[in-house]
Amino acid sequence: MKVITFANHKGGVGKTTSTLTVGQELARRGHRVLFLDCDPQHNLTMSFAANVATHLGTVIKGERTLKQIIVGVGEGMGLAGSARELTQLEKILGQQPTYQFFLRDQLEEVAADYDYVLIDTPPALTSLTYAALVASDAVFIPVQPEFYGYEGLTTLLDACAIMGKNFNPRLKVGGLFLTKYAAGYRLALHHDVVAIMRENAVTGPLLMNTSIRQNGKLSEAQIEKQNLFAYAPTSNGAEDYANLTTEILARL
Repeated sequence: MKVITFANHKGGVGKTTSTLTVGQELARRGHRVLFLDCDPQHNLTMSFAANVATHLGTVIKGERTLKQIIVGVGEGMGLAGSARELTQLEKILGQQPTYQFFLRDQLEEVAADYDYVLIDTPPALTSLTYAALVASDAVFIPVQPEFYGYEGLTTLLDACAIMGKNFNPRLKVGGLFLTKYAAGYRLALHHDVVAIMRENAVTGPLLMNTSIRQNGKLSEAQIEKQNLFAYAPTSNGAEDYANLTTEILARL
């Protein structure tokens, strides 16, 4: 079982959309996928039509195990959902001396059931974000080509390095990928930021070949609680995320 986290402590960069769509593509290729929603905004959970009766907060409280809260959300796909209540409960989790290992330990129970676990994290470096990094084989970072989004990368990359050094030596930053961007777009400022990222000694080698273009079908599919590859199989979004999934697998 491979555990992949999508993280960025800036919101609105496509983190949830990427978690969802890469997972759908992995399942479409025949893999068994578990979605793990660690974001109290629970947008990933709301992207599915399934009835989510319990959530990750009940695991933090010790009322359930992770395996007990998983619900089926399609062929080959399971979901451990989130809820608003997680905002307070993750603070309680962070007060526990071994909170960093919370997700790693819970995932051991389902290791034989899934080929991939995809974790959606909050847009902040919270206790659940750190726990996700400790549980993961790789973290992938969606980035919009905006100056403030780029500047914030240093903090996240530093956090990955600390978690890798102290708690999870197998963790690696799999790559950075651009969202809502294509080389043919006209906004010069975006191209300038991308050029800076490519030239930077740290971010340059991490920048992936695949970028995700703006595409309304991505948000439409989520609103309709539909699998993108069934809802709009010929869309730019479907093409881009299929390519991104291939590149992610190559980088694991």
